[in-house]
Order: sequence, then structure tokens, then C-alpha cells
Amino acid sequence: MYTSLVEEILKVVKIIAVVGCSTNPQKAAYQVPKYLQDNGYKIIPINPNAKEILGEKAFTSLNDLNGKVDLVLVFRPSEETPIVTKQAVGQTKYIWFQLGIENESAEEIAKAAGIPIIMNKCIMVEHKALF
Repeated sequence: MYTSLVEEILKVVKIIAVVGCSTNPQKAAYQVPKYLQDNGYKIIPINPNAKEILGEKAFTSLNDLNGKVDLVLVFRPSEETPIVTKQAVGQTKYIWFQLGIENESAEEIAKAAGIPIIMNKCIMVEHKALF
């Protein structure tokens, strides 16, 4: 059994949609997905301004995904997260907002849909601590 939701996510998840994935190697929104990719996770970049990131086809929004993902990882401002969360419903098993990103409305949307959500934590930091 998992001791925490963080541990469960990091051990169960295989495919991660990264909303706000960046093409800029200097940004966390590039470095974190790259780290995850290097550690065996399949990354699906969500960025309306890119065709490809980290060697993967980029999608304009979560609405453009044809299949389900295990996790929606969010690198967008907190005020944008309710929209992202609504798009994630029916697409994913888990939602994760990166460090500094929190929104009560988005949390309520996720919980109402039965989707576990983590807010204001860096997935890379948590992965390194666990593994």
C-alpha cells in the first residue's frame, strides 16, 4: 500500500500531460518534464505555441488529446487552473499543480469529479526524495 498520494502517483503514473510545458530549457516548465522523461515517464506537452517539445508532439490544449493520460501536470498561473481542471476531467486519473500553484475552485472541480489533486508541490523534488 502507498503511504501517500504523492507516492501513489509517482509509482502508478506512466503518461503525463504537461500543461504549460515550455520550449525554454532555462524554465522549470522544461526542466521538470525533461527530468520526468529521463526517468521513464511519457510526456505529452500541452503548449499552443509549440509544435514539438522534448521530442514529443505538442498539443494546443487538453481537449486535443485523443486518449487518456495518467496525470495532468500543470505549469500555469493559479487563476487559469479552474479551466485546465475542467478540461482534465474525464482525461486523467490525477492532477498535480506545480510549486506555487494553488486554486480552491480548481480543487473543488477535481474533488467533485473524483480526481485526486496535489497542489503547490514540485513533482521533481518529490520524485527525487522518493527514489
